[in-house]
Amino acid sequence: MAFFASARPVADGVFGRSLGFSVADFFARFAAWNDLRVTRRELGKLTDRELDDIGLCRGDIDGVINALR
Repeated sequence: MAFFASARPVADGVFGRSLGFSVADFFARFAAWNDLRVTRRELGKLTDRELDDIGLCRGDIDGVINALR
């Protein structure tokens, strides 16, 4: 899960930062939002035992997602 966040290149915009928000920025923000959504869904699918194996509990899922933002 963390691989996607660290492997995705940062979009500086099609024409650089001088024009502000660009199409590339939109897609980069959408991809980041989708990564968080998928991570939350996958962590929610794990059993309590599986979460305990990775050192989490159900109450920690929102904290993990907020830390990734």
